[in-house]
Amino acid sequence: MTKLQDIQDTFSLLDDWEDRYAYLIDLGRNLSDFPDEFCHDAYLVPGCTSRVWMILSFQNDAISIQGTSDAHIVRGLIALVIATYGGKTVTEVGQVDMEAVFKDLGLSEHLSPNRRNGFFSMVEKIKQYRG
Repeated sequence: MTKLQDIQDTFSLLDDWEDRYAYLIDLGRNLSDFPDEFCHDAYLVPGCTSRVWMILSFQNDAISIQGTSDAHIVRGLIALVIATYGGKTVTEVGQVDMEAVFKDLGLSEHLSPNRRNGFFSMVEKIKQYRG
């Protein structure tokens, strides 16, 4: 699993947004396979323009996240969410300043408001998850 620090390091090496965009898409392509039987409304994340499905669970008090989308860039954003929150406890999840991460990566300037809202809908779903 890619870690947030690895994503931040790679973003800092990429000179323009097109390269960063391509990197996000590559992250999405490397997501674990998402079981087809979970691609229904019970796992759909509300508030996303694209269709986003997420499975959340706890393993040894740490959150486990699987997700997929019908949009390539959104799959990359799911990978970012997993890199940020995957393996964290509920307390650690609450301590993440995802607004700062989003801004630091330059996503606030380069993604549409709809993509931003969808991204933070995923974040909110994770923050509210209690098992």
